[in-house]
Amino acid sequence: MEGTGSLYDWTVIRSILAIIQWWGFNVTVIIMNKWIFQKLEFKFPLTVSCVHFICSAIGAYLVIKVLKLKPLIVVDPEDRWRRIFPMSFIFCINIVLGNVSLRYIPVSFMQTIKSFTPATTVFLQWLVWRKYFDWRIWASLVPIVGGILLTSITELSFNVFGFFAALFGCLATSTKTILAESLLHGYKFDSINTVYYMAPLATMILAAPALVLEGSGVVEWFRTHTELVSPLIIIFGSGVLAFCLNFSIFYVIHSTTAVTFNVAGNLKVAVAITFSWLIFRNPISLMNAVGCTVTLVGCTFYGYVRHKLSQQTPGTPRTPRTPRNKVELLPLVNDKLDDKV
Repeated sequence: MEGTGSLYDWTVIRSILAIIQWWGFNVTVIIMNKWIFQKLEFKFPLTVSCVHFICSAIGAYLVIKVLKLKPLIVVDPEDRWRRIFPMSFIFCINIVLGNVSLRYIPVSFMQTIKSFTPATTVFLQWLVWRKYFDWRIWASLVPIVGGILLTSITELSFNVFGFFAALFGCLATSTKTILAESLLHGYKFDSINTVYYMAPLATMILAAPALVLEGSGVVEWFRTHTELVSPLIIIFGSGVLAFCLNFSIFYVIHSTTAVTFNVAGNLKVAVAITFSWLIFRNPISLMNAVGCTVTLVGCTFYGYVRHKLSQQTPGTPRTPRTPRNKVELLPLVNDKLDDKV
């Protein structure tokens, strides 16, 4: 019994350490990106995203091919273009929109809008894929939507472009999550193998637009800044930490339950908002803080409802109505959603 207790204690400690590590990387990447855009005046989100993809591609190659810390999941050459490339395109859009939104709006507002992702995921699956959801799922989305509306209306640093970039980023995240169910069917990807295959393709997709749209601006930025060592360390350091974030996600997912992952994810948003306010001092009204809190509580409640529904024994009806077709019998998308930056 004593040995079992010790094993349990070590499991709990390992889970807590994994979560803290994940929080650290995530919050640091977000704040570093905002620092790059705001303090360094390097206002080029496409270029920053490209740096992240390059660092992630190199990091994944080192982990899998050189250090052999993770086994490589072999993908058929045909599937790389038929399955991986569409996912890489959406992955690219998702990261770029996140960085674009950070360029224009505060971290607190951007992170709150990102919490809208569960609602956009459910809505897209219902609208496009005609998938049925239990009424409790819909009810759990009400506080999320209400909190987002309250936060948006009362945001003192509101920017239309940044708002829609973050909102479309939620749609991109939802689309990536939904399509992964079908496009990556048969491949059990972890976060490291996902980056290994998608980051190089995302770099290829984004390189030309970044060069055309931001190339001259980047050259001008280099020309007008005499001290370049520290800024470049921060810019490339954010790329290295972005890869480390993906690595930490892998350990969090395998060290925690779905419920713990959901709660920790929402607390991570609260931590990111708190630290960003302490550093950047963006104005936050009382009602804005209330809206953010309602959104995070709603996300936690949504995760709890999903977990409870997934724990129902086979044959237990989830609703008085009989499902209309096979699509309605499909499970919800993976409990442990990606949170890559």
